[in-house]
Amino acid sequence: QITTVSGNEFLLQSDIDFLILDWFHAIKNAIDRLPKEQRITSGNLEFKLRRSSSIELLNSLDTESKEPKPEHRKSLIFRLNYSASDTNDRNRVKSRLKKFISRRPSLKTLQEKGLIKDQIFGSHLHLVCEHEKSTVPQFVRLCIKAVERRGLDVDGIYRVSGNLATIQKLRFVVNQEEKLNLDDSQWEDIHVVTGALKMFFRELPEPLFPYCFFEQFVEAIKIQDNATRIKSIRSLVKKLPRPNYDTMKILFEHLKKIAAKESVNLMSTQSLGIVFGPTLLRPEKETGNMAVHMLYQNQIVELMLSEYSKIFGSEED
Repeated sequence: QITTVSGNEFLLQSDIDFLILDWFHAIKNAIDRLPKEQRITSGNLEFKLRRSSSIELLNSLDTESKEPKPEHRKSLIFRLNYSASDTNDRNRVKSRLKKFISRRPSLKTLQEKGLIKDQIFGSHLHLVCEHEKSTVPQFVRLCIKAVERRGLDVDGIYRVSGNLATIQKLRFVVNQEEKLNLDDSQWEDIHVVTGALKMFFRELPEPLFPYCFFEQFVEAIKIQDNATRIKSIRSLVKKLPRPNYDTMKILFEHLKKIAAKESVNLMSTQSLGIVFGPTLLRPEKETGNMAVHMLYQNQIVELMLSEYSKIFGSEED
């Protein structure tokens, strides 16, 4: 997954590990070849992407309007019969907008009055669960049921992207409405449902595998002895917060059903690892080991699918 300076996001996917590495090195080499003055450091990147408040934007308009204009622009303004009353009208509108913006209620106030509902997408997992009084978000359950009802045999399920505009529309509906019917005709494309589910996990402020566990899972997957590796992964999974553990268990049980239909949908545990690895676990701060981390992320998901019963089963199992 690549995020550009302008905020655009690109997701490159492949089942072939060495091809992923080739992409990574090609992109890295292209960045390295850029002249130094064109590169953006983390410091001035934050400055360039800093968002101004509405008041600041209006103030900047005032500043721009007060700057002296070149002579040719002045004459053009006079030719267009630009009068002082026009300026007064503009200033009056700006003044009213400033007052309106400064007096608008806070997000918390609107939520308390019920005018704005708690968001599902982009909220912390434990907050969504607390609000719903559950340990697995209702949206996750609904998506899984819909996919298992009409998507297990679909070629490339979870790998094929749905229509982004429709996915965003579903995202909006989920955030605004209490009840959701995924059997509605507007969500008939199952790739829209799978796309929205992946987006939900991708937009979690902290991934399903919490940041503090990332390095521990990476170290566990590096263990050479398979039995010890499985035991180590199982131990880490058991330590996860309850919402993370329960959501992870129901999701991986679902993905295991997808992999069981590999002969029809062409989605193996390796393919699902490639799709869900970077979505479910990632480091808090990206380093130069992004390509290496990606391989470990994929392998962790693949192992947990292959050894689901040993990792999520009871002690007796």
